[in-house]
Amino acid sequence: MVKYDSQKVDYRLNIDSGYYNRLDIEGFSRMMKDPSYCYKFYWLEAIVQLISEDRKEATYDEVINEMIANAWYSVVEFHIHLSGIWGDGEIRDSLEKAVLKLHELSGLPGNASKVEIKNKIAEYDKELHGEKMTLTQNVPYKALSGFANRYSERIDLNSSAGAMMAYYNKINKIENPLPYTFGDQKGLERKIIFHESWIQMIQDNTVAILGWIQYEKVRWLQNNNPEVPGLVYKLALLDDKMRKLNHVRKLWEGILDVTPIIDVFKNEPIKKEAYDVDHFIPWSFVMNDELWNLMPMDSSLNSSKSNRLPQWERFFMPFAKNQYTMYTLVHEKAGIRKLYESCYRDNLHSIWASQELYRKGNSQEEFYEILGKNMRPVYDSARRQGYEVWNLV
Repeated sequence: MVKYDSQKVDYRLNIDSGYYNRLDIEGFSRMMKDPSYCYKFYWLEAIVQLISEDRKEATYDEVINEMIANAWYSVVEFHIHLSGIWGDGEIRDSLEKAVLKLHELSGLPGNASKVEIKNKIAEYDKELHGEKMTLTQNVPYKALSGFANRYSERIDLNSSAGAMMAYYNKINKIENPLPYTFGDQKGLERKIIFHESWIQMIQDNTVAILGWIQYEKVRWLQNNNPEVPGLVYKLALLDDKMRKLNHVRKLWEGILDVTPIIDVFKNEPIKKEAYDVDHFIPWSFVMNDELWNLMPMDSSLNSSKSNRLPQWERFFMPFAKNQYTMYTLVHEKAGIRKLYESCYRDNLHSIWASQELYRKGNSQEEFYEILGKNMRPVYDSARRQGYEVWNLV
């Protein structure tokens, strides 16, 4: 289990005390301490996953392939920067570069399966070689720095890769065993060999360890992506069942029974038999189904819009007009009001929307101003994060 330590305001990994007698659990808990890049999280996560599959050893190549597959959804589907970007906009993180290169080469969608991703990694192995080699330069031995200089043998942590690997192999023999040691192979074929005692510990605590890694990873990623909402949900592919649009759809159907609604993108009346409820700012960015961001739109255009942003200057005002039509009917017609109230649990959590936007008494201009001033910063954040603009002809 993961334990909350109120004294240090942090989460600590809680491993059965029996393992402390033969393993340096404290050193293990320091494996993700003060990383310079996000690699450490994905490296350890990949190792834990491989050990959970009863692997006794793995090549650098196999571990890095696992890392690329694990980072795919965050980078491609949700546009997360793994270690921030330089001042000139250049991506800093080699793992992120590898994922983006694979995406460009393969054309796989953001929601591709892990099997599909790994198949494409194998297909484009030569093209990804440079990025993979960069990932081997530091992370395999830097990840073990939590065990360094805790025993009689000491070393400068800025030593060469060869010296660090020799050091860890040496202390593994004379001190408590390390989670893994290094083989003599070269390049991506070099193996890391898992110690049997650590294999047992990790297999006995896989769920707790992966939860701890995810917690530390989220803290790191949120710090490097401060504008991104709902980041904790953006580490893996999510089930579409998370989207809760049933009550909103019933609300819009009730409105369509009362008055025509003009499609934001086609400038034609919505047809009840051929429309979807969709997000103006993509769900994959906002990670919620708030009423203020939802609209009825022609089903034929929904897949074309996909995970992209509508042009603000062109489409925000038609969107706002439909929202205002909904707003006026909510306050004028009891039946529509009842459908609106059914949205409270799943679609009305934003305080600004409940207390400002949908309160009774707003003029049309006031409504547009409140909606725009709250949506535009979210829209702009999505643009900065790399979401494409949908250029509807």
